[in-house]
Amino acid sequence: MFVCICHHVREREVRVVIRAGAHTEESVGDACGAGTGCGSCLDRICDLIEEETADTCLPLVA
Repeated sequence: MFVCICHHVREREVRVVIRAGAHTEESVGDACGAGTGCGSCLDRICDLIEEETADTCLPLVA
C-alpha cells in the first residue's frame, strides 16, 4: 500500500527508514521523500512512527 502518493513511497519503505532511525516526519521525508509533497500522508507517517517506535509523534510546525 502506498503511504505517499506524490512520491510513490510504500508503507514497507517508510517502516524500513523508521527502523533505521528516522523517528520524525522530517527525517522520514529526508530518507525516502514521503511527506514532502502535498502533506496528506503526514498523519499516516506519524502513525507508523508511533507503531514502530512507541514514541509519540509531534506534528511539524510550519
